[in-house]
Amino acid sequence: MKHIKLPKKNTVMPSGEYVIIRHLIKKFGEDIVLSDINMTMEEGMVYGISGNNGSGKTVLMKCICGFVPVTEGSITVGGKMIGTQIDFPESIGVIIETPGFLTNLTGIRNLEILAGLKGNISKEDIRAAIQKAGLDPDLKKSVGKYSLGMRQRLGIAQAIMEDPKFLILDEPFNGLDKHGVADIRALILGLKEQGKTILLASHNSEDIRLLCDKVFEMDGGRMREL
Repeated sequence: MKHIKLPKKNTVMPSGEYVIIRHLIKKFGEDIVLSDINMTMEEGMVYGISGNNGSGKTVLMKCICGFVPVTEGSITVGGKMIGTQIDFPESIGVIIETPGFLTNLTGIRNLEILAGLKGNISKEDIRAAIQKAGLDPDLKKSVGKYSLGMRQRLGIAQAIMEDPKFLILDEPFNGLDKHGVADIRALILGLKEQGKTILLASHNSEDIRLLCDKVFEMDGGRMREL
């Protein structure tokens, strides 16, 4: 694949708060997994979360998505509170953990089925998203024969295909070779230039350094800004 030049950072100034998290606590039984999380994310900025496995990063992302209910506190996305005003954010693209697809179907057919649930994008939109993620939309190979990196690219295509305002990307570089990492870094920065709000977690400090405007560390369910 042709190498994509990384856009310059900070080419778009943030235009407003899009995600507001206040005094968030999440318990599973007696275990406190998230402890008094406070965070604000502005439009046109990339936010990074670092931390070891079990630190609470993925649980926080699932709470923001509305996949996991909070115990205390509030999460507001796009001016609406998750769990009260809406169940899920209205304009969000998500890749959390390993993307799951129907392995007997092609990549584009998988995305067509998912897109059909809302019916608000065209086949051309799906093809464009697959191409942006670095895959061939005409590939006849079933997803079951994809490499890990190809599945990751397809997951990213799924996350961006409906042109969401907010993206949550949990370890988006898993399984990618160095060219794939460069491609997806460039894609993320390009989405930032369009004014998207992006939250990503990565074990790679280089990803965080290159991509993120603000970085937070999770440790034992607590968050601090670095």
